[in-house]
Amino acid sequence: MGTKKLIYIVDDDPVINMLVTRRLTSEGYIVKSFRYGEESLKELDANPDLIILDYYFTGGNKELMNGMEVYSRIMELKPGTHVIVLSGQENGEIVLELARKGIDDYVIKDHNLIDNLLVSVRESLKR
Repeated sequence: MGTKKLIYIVDDDPVINMLVTRRLTSEGYIVKSFRYGEESLKELDANPDLIILDYYFTGGNKELMNGMEVYSRIMELKPGTHVIVLSGQENGEIVLELARKGIDDYVIKDHNLIDNLLVSVRESLKR
C-alpha cells in the first residue's frame, strides 16, 4: 500500500470506536481514536488522510460540537481533508446538508457498519 494512511476515528461510543479502530488497523491503516470532535481538532497538524466523524456527541454536562460543526471547523483549518460522517439515525435533511458541505460519505450505524465503512474508506482514499 506504500505509505500507511493515517485515519482519525472520532466517536463517543467506545464500542464503535474500538471496533472501527481494530478493523482499520487490521487492514494496515494507522488509526488514532478520539472521543469528541474538539479533541481531534487539536491534532489536525498531523494531517490525517481521512477523518471518520460521528454526528452526535454526548458528554454529560459538557456542551459539545456536533458533527456538522466539527466538519465545518476541519474545513476551515485543513481544507480538502477527507471526512466520512457516521450516524445512528437517518435524517435526510442532515445527510443532504452534509453532502452540500462536501463530506466524502455518510455511513449509517447499523449491523453492516464495519463492512460499509471499509468500502467508504477505500473509496475516499482513492480520491
